[in-house]
Amino acid sequence: MDSSLNNSNIILDPLKLPQHVAIIMDGNGRWAKSKGLPRVYGHKKGAEVAKKIIYKTRELGIPYLTLFAFSKENWLRPKEEIEALLELLKIYLDAEFKEMEKNGIKFKVIGNKEDFPDDLQEKLNFVERATEKNDKMVLCMALSYGGRAEIIEAIKKLAEKIKEGKINPEEINEKLFRKFLYTTDIPDPDLLIRTSGELRISNFLLFQLAYTEFYFTPVYWPDFNEEEYLKALYSYQQRERRFGRVYEF
Repeated sequence: MDSSLNNSNIILDPLKLPQHVAIIMDGNGRWAKSKGLPRVYGHKKGAEVAKKIIYKTRELGIPYLTLFAFSKENWLRPKEEIEALLELLKIYLDAEFKEMEKNGIKFKVIGNKEDFPDDLQEKLNFVERATEKNDKMVLCMALSYGGRAEIIEAIKKLAEKIKEGKINPEEINEKLFRKFLYTTDIPDPDLLIRTSGELRISNFLLFQLAYTEFYFTPVYWPDFNEEEYLKALYSYQQRERRFGRVYEF
């Protein structure tokens, strides 16, 4: 057993690890409030935790990790909080770019990058291009992302192809539709983790989560350490995934 899969009393089976983990990183603001701190401190702490989870995922050999970092609805938050979140993203990209290169991590954005300021768009595009050949892990960052918006955008693109005569409506199936999603080259998540005790998916990967295993924890994201991560992975390994089929013994 690889020692990297062993933390405290949690022992994982390296052959049963998910191929794709998606995480809704929730509870930064409430964590800060519970400590009498401004919400921005929660986001700073949350960014530190995200970094640790990213590299733990790489260490475990899980090839895909998707983090819900900024939703379409987040634009409705106070201007000061939005500015702080965007600044944290810039700092992360600047600080971790070389580490992503060193660890063979490919960076990919899903969502509408066009919603962000030009300088941040340029930084996101640069990191995506610079890491596109990395093949050890894909770090997928959901930014200005909404599941319904993704599906509607995919439908519009598909409709345009039909209008141009490039696709016959009779040809449309799930496989074809996937080509128009942000996640066209990424497998569906095997495991979705949501922190902070909320029991919903909040417009995240609505099409892709059809057969995903869910793991909800009351732990706020800033307190979600490596051991909590291993607990979620261990829970996943105890489940039987049937995808609608029935197994008889």
